[in-house]
Amino acid sequence: MDYDKLVTVFRRLALEAGDKIMEIYDADDFEVKVKSDASPVTAADEAADAMISAGLRAAFPDIALITEEQAVSHDLKAGTFLIVDPLDGTKEFINRRGDFTVNIALVEDGVPTRGVVYAPARARMFFTRADGASVEETGPFETEPMGDLRDIRVAQSDNSALMVVASKSHRDQATDDYIAKYAVKDMKSAGSSLKFCLVATGEADIYPRVGRTMEWDTAAGHAVLLGAGGRVVRFDDHAPLIYGKEGYANPFFIAYAPHVELKSA
Repeated sequence: MDYDKLVTVFRRLALEAGDKIMEIYDADDFEVKVKSDASPVTAADEAADAMISAGLRAAFPDIALITEEQAVSHDLKAGTFLIVDPLDGTKEFINRRGDFTVNIALVEDGVPTRGVVYAPARARMFFTRADGASVEETGPFETEPMGDLRDIRVAQSDNSALMVVASKSHRDQATDDYIAKYAVKDMKSAGSSLKFCLVATGEADIYPRVGRTMEWDTAAGHAVLLGAGGRVVRFDDHAPLIYGKEGYANPFFIAYAPHVELKSA
């Protein structure tokens, strides 16, 4: 695998898709449709999906590709595939709250090893370098040249005063009950895969997700967190969260910095 090429293509496509998304986001109005699973989809989702898919297929024609808008079956035994959520946080987009992201990832042997998460309305971009380590780019977000980068690393967590990040749109009593098991200093609310990135940068210690997600929702953020020294495990037995599952649905999970002492479900 040519990881240098992979990272360059991921970053460029995320930026180009982000520009298109913001063009639609800044318009006076845009159409919202409802998919067969009752989830919303906009012209921004579809346009970003088309751009990213075309770019990935041109650059990596021999690697299987899965996207939220084109979740067709592929040979899961192949072990290596690209997985994309062109606009994670569609509800945040529709409500103009800004916490939406472009997500592109590579999965190898069940593990997301490279990825990019770009939040165009928040002017934040996180990605894994060719060596697998994670960085945050601080702008100006041009395709060429690359902007300033800073290495990111998870926090050295203090279990007597943890920072928790949770979902804006999917917070529920089960999540609150689990968070109550910890000594919490403060809480942050964030949408989309930005929650993984806040753990990756040390801005939060733990992100529990007691709710439905799909692999394309989590793979890129998962890769960024792994590259910053973090972990993502199943909620029930704390086994590593793996990818390439039939139907692409995730179990509940916990994303965290390794010094956090995990509580049982």
